[in-house]
Amino acid sequence: MKIASLKDELTQNAYPGRGIVAGLSADGKYAVSAYWTMGRSAGSRNRVFVTDGEGIRTQAFDPTLIAGDPSLIIYAAVRVLGSKTIVTNGDQTDTIYEGLKEGLTFEQSLRGRKYEHDAPNYTPRISSLLDIEDGVYNYSISILKSDNGNPDNTLRFTFNYDAPQKGKGHFIHTYMGDGNPLPSYEGEPTPVAIEGDIDTFTNNIWSWLNEDNKVSLFVRYIDIESGKYETRVLNKNK
Repeated sequence: MKIASLKDELTQNAYPGRGIVAGLSADGKYAVSAYWTMGRSAGSRNRVFVTDGEGIRTQAFDPTLIAGDPSLIIYAAVRVLGSKTIVTNGDQTDTIYEGLKEGLTFEQSLRGRKYEHDAPNYTPRISSLLDIEDGVYNYSISILKSDNGNPDNTLRFTFNYDAPQKGKGHFIHTYMGDGNPLPSYEGEPTPVAIEGDIDTFTNNIWSWLNEDNKVSLFVRYIDIESGKYETRVLNKNK
């Protein structure tokens, strides 16, 4: 597949929903991870990313505005288990974490999960795993979705990238665009270019997301040799 422009992917879609990018920096030194949330409703927009140990958690910006099932918007988005960094759009972060601890693979850990219970959208669960061990880096991306809106069947896809290329990543998100119900993501993760240092990459993504709908953004650059990392978090609510 042709490498797409992440700028075009985001600026030409007012509502890609929650999105994940995983890849390798242009200089080949850093494993790159990005995750953002967007929202159309007051409840979806009422959240921020906060640091939680080595990870990131969503949190209500105004606790008095929480309505409905909070598990769909309040969850650990990023957790770290040794050399592995788990990034997802829901509480399946914990499912993957516990599965890996028990010796299951990324894919096996998600076998018991399905799309979100938010009919009629049935929002896909998207997840990524960045694994760095002894200077060797690989990453995987997963999506669990309904069968074209049919809640009786869960479609499960896992994509493994065992030879990351410099300046290239893969992008997956929850929705193809705005709509009612929201149309689920289709196809393989989109190859995209990863350019610049962590601040450049962070600021670019934030500027490309729709101003009305963007909520929060997490970006992490992990040094493949040392395992040390830098993190950036941006929240629209302040």
